Amino acid sequence: MLDTNGLPRGSPARGNASHWCPVSSQPIPTRVVLLAGPSGSGKSSLAAVTGLPVLRLDDFYKEADDPTLPLVDGSADIDWDSPRSWDADAAVAAIVELCRTGQTDVPVYDLSTSSRVGRERLDIERTPLFVAEGIFAAEIVSRCRELDVLADALCLRGRPSTTFRRRLARDLREGRKSVPFLLRRGWRLMRAERAIVARQTSLGAHPCAKPEALGRLAAAAAGRHRTPAAS
Repeated sequence: MLDTNGLPRGSPARGNASHWCPVSSQPIPTRVVLLAGPSGSGKSSLAAVTGLPVLRLDDFYKEADDPTLPLVDGSADIDWDSPRSWDADAAVAAIVELCRTGQTDVPVYDLSTSSRVGRERLDIERTPLFVAEGIFAAEIVSRCRELDVLADALCLRGRPSTTFRRRLARDLREGRKSVPFLLRRGWRLMRAERAIVARQTSLGAHPCAKPEALGRLAAAAAGRHRTPAAS
């Protein structure tokens, strides 16, 4: 969980961070840290280490029968790495509702079937900070800034070969898609990884490795917001 006097230590599961919140009868302003980065860069594991509430932005993917889903150029594969495969409006609405009320209903998405299989209530209580993580998090940096709910925006980056191995192992373990699809996607993303990080940076997410990301999250948890400036 986050040590607001320094870098976080330990690896607790996702939890409620209200124990470090100041107790007050006044409403506590809640803000979000958007955690972006290429698929397999370690966003989910980093978010879990913080002990902060986590909104999984990948749960806002569109469903497989949505006619607006884009295709990979020259292929019949759906391009799940395109922002057009994701419902940004619903994700922003959920973030704003969490900041205003401390709770919201979110979809439960099954990546293996590319469908929403239910809904669940996410309640962050009075926690003044939460993490929203996903490969499209950078796409909504400017909107969250304009709505005055943004504490920070980060883009995890690392070695493309390491990201490739981590992503493939995770996707095979979880049975997210067929093996041929995962291999095609993996090679494509490895070649494009530097461009992906560059795009997310241009959208306002600060590129960094895990240690710096943890430090910035600790600063946000302590109330030292680093809201990215408009580009």
